[in-house]
Amino acid sequence: MTASRTARDRARAELTQEIKGAARRQLAEVGAHGLSLRAVSRELGMVSSALYRYFSSRDHLLTALIIDAYNAIGEAAESADRPDEDPLSRWRSVWAGTRAWAKEHPHEYALIYGSPVPGYQAPQDTTGPAARVPLALIHIVESATLRPAFPGPPVPGELRAQAEGVAEQLQSSLSADELARALVAWTQLFGAISFELFGQYVGSADPADAFFSYTTLQMAEFVGLSPGAW
Repeated sequence: MTASRTARDRARAELTQEIKGAARRQLAEVGAHGLSLRAVSRELGMVSSALYRYFSSRDHLLTALIIDAYNAIGEAAESADRPDEDPLSRWRSVWAGTRAWAKEHPHEYALIYGSPVPGYQAPQDTTGPAARVPLALIHIVESATLRPAFPGPPVPGELRAQAEGVAEQLQSSLSADELARALVAWTQLFGAISFELFGQYVGSADPADAFFSYTTLQMAEFVGLSPGAW
C-alpha cells in the first residue's frame, strides 16, 4: 500500500469518526428520530454531497451509531467481567459495568434500548454486537455449577424450542430451562436500567442503587448462582 493511500485511508477514518461524533451530539439534542445528515454536514462545515460519500443515507449513519453503541456497552460488560473470580462476583460486576456505561451514555443507550425510530429497520449487521451483553451473562452461568433453581412454572413448549435453538446456535452447555432463566435475567437487567434512565423509579426506588443491587442478586438467585453453588 502506498504512503498516499495510507494517508487517505487515515484521513477518511478520522472524518468518519468526526461525522459519527456530530451525529451523537444530535442524538443528545433532538433524539434519533431527528437525526439529519444535512444538520451533521452543517455542523462539520461540509456540503451534504460530501457527507454522502461516507454515509449514503440517514439509516446508514444510524446503523453505524447503533453498532457502535452495542459494541460499546458490550465492551463495558466484558471488561467488567473477572474470570478468575467466583461466578456470583462476576455476575455482579457485569451487571454493574453495564449499568455504569448506560448512565454515562444515556443518549446512546436510548438509541439501542429506547423507542424504535419510525421507518428504520435494523439490518442483520446489528445482531452480533447486540448479543455481547447477553453472551457475557450466559458465559458466567455456563461456568458455574448451578444450584437447583426454584422450579416455578414449567417452560412452555414454544419457549423451550426457542431456548434450544439459541443453545444450539451458541453451542451452549445450558439446558433449555437454564437458558430460559438467563434470558429472563437479561431482560430484567435492561428493564431495570431503562426504568432508571427514563425516570420510571421517581417516587418509588429513586435513587436506584439499592434496588439495582437487589435486582442483581435476585436474578443471580433465579438463574442458580448463589454462594456455595460452585
